[in-house]
Amino acid sequence: MREVVSFVRRGERMNPSQQRAWDALSGFYVLDVPPGRRKTAIAADAQLDFAAAFGREAPLLVEVGSGDGATLEALAAAHPEANLLGFEVFLPTVASTLSRLDRAGLKNVRMLVADAQQAIPILLGPESVAEVWTFFPDPWHKARHHKRRLVNPGFARTVARVLVPGGRWRLATDWEDYAIWIREVLDAEPQFAAEFAQGAPRFAQRPVTRFEQRAIDAGRTIVDMSYVKVGG
Repeated sequence: MREVVSFVRRGERMNPSQQRAWDALSGFYVLDVPPGRRKTAIAADAQLDFAAAFGREAPLLVEVGSGDGATLEALAAAHPEANLLGFEVFLPTVASTLSRLDRAGLKNVRMLVADAQQAIPILLGPESVAEVWTFFPDPWHKARHHKRRLVNPGFARTVARVLVPGGRWRLATDWEDYAIWIREVLDAEPQFAAEFAQGAPRFAQRPVTRFEQRAIDAGRTIVDMSYVKVGG
């Protein structure tokens, strides 16, 4: 049976500059893990030593769906004290991210070219992550595609498991129906509590990306959400 994933595979062909960036920089920034059966899956017994991968012990911050790396770059610069891990499945955008990180001289980031929903339960231990960021995931508008939405009860439990007590899951979307969906899913998860009763203010460290600006130009409202893991 085909596994349901939250993305559609696009072409993997890189332009010449992306290929050069990949060839020169992937050895440093991209973590190598044994593959699984799917193109974007990892092996069920894969393991990573994050202290060794980053060359230090530091709080771990995770972005799910880092796109072209604009947000990851800004957050890495804002958090030099932390290790940042970005999940992204599209090789050309990962290559663009590597160029951004290299130009900015940022060494506290590593990338995983993998499906975060499948990889996080395997690679990240309980209470190992300080924050998770999920900005503008695919809304999958049609009702028959809602099962493909990244934010779902199962993934909410996964994120809660890896967060430290008091850790945050920060999210943003430009689609009202997905914002309602996210709130319903996370409000129903007993391990999370909304940080703001009336909706979160914009996460100040999150830059306005080209993607977000297009949404604003189209008249859509950006909704930020922040949920805190309770208990401990």
